[in-house]
Amino acid sequence: MDVLTDQDVQKYQDEGYLVLDGLLSPEECDALRDRMSEIIERMDVPEHCRTQFSTDHDEQLKKQGNADYFITSGDKIRFFFEKGVFDDKGEFIVPKEHSLNKIGHALHAYEPLFKAVTHSPKVQNLVKKLGLIYPVILQSMYIFKQPGIGGEVTPHQDATFLSTQPLGRVMGVWLALEDAALENGCLWFIPGSHNNGITRRMVRTPKGTFPLTDFIGREKDYDDKLFVPAPVKKGGAVLIHGQVVHRSAANTSDASRHVYTFHIMESQNTIWSPENWLQPTEELPFPSLYT
Repeated sequence: MDVLTDQDVQKYQDEGYLVLDGLLSPEECDALRDRMSEIIERMDVPEHCRTQFSTDHDEQLKKQGNADYFITSGDKIRFFFEKGVFDDKGEFIVPKEHSLNKIGHALHAYEPLFKAVTHSPKVQNLVKKLGLIYPVILQSMYIFKQPGIGGEVTPHQDATFLSTQPLGRVMGVWLALEDAALENGCLWFIPGSHNNGITRRMVRTPKGTFPLTDFIGREKDYDDKLFVPAPVKKGGAVLIHGQVVHRSAANTSDASRHVYTFHIMESQNTIWSPENWLQPTEELPFPSLYT
């Protein structure tokens, strides 16, 4: 589906998310996965990811290296690994294609296939129907949810990490490159929770201090019974309001759950928080979705 109905728009506005079938063809999904396999085959694993530290001081250096690697990844393509995938010599103890948690955060800028999907007429039509005038792309990620080790993602709101004034200007586009089912960690939502604001923000700490980010406020405790699963077939999409509460369970199955996802922001009359971890750079200003 590349055109939203009025009923779809109303459902998104009421519930804070929308599941769509068939946005991508099976061939488009397979092409993105094949390209990602090529990227993994050639990836350069940072030394701080491989190193097994033995002292508190070295562990602190590792944490600082990881933090710097993350906070400077907005205009780059970088690799983020699941825990326990390296031995004490820094060698993979699982196949390297099964070692990754995600790759981000600028696939949309530097990888032609991912860029084409992000800016595709299908995506643009959806966003226009939702009324966005000057949407820009903030970041993009490829998420693996590895079989057996893909970790739980606890309840959160994307606006915690991507804050704007006013709120409500960020939306996630989540593209299922494989079936996302209950067994392998599909998304779960609290419908309507996007209307309740946010209680926690991740912010950059003052320059020269460590850690590089901190949280203001805390995540609320949510009643598990309020969450509704949102399974989606390969090629389907989930549109995610920046304030809707969502989570996913650990993947204990033998099937992965590959996803390409990106966040966009309505930039008209919007202030992007200078305290956000993610900042546009001279090398990569936030590009317009419609170009």
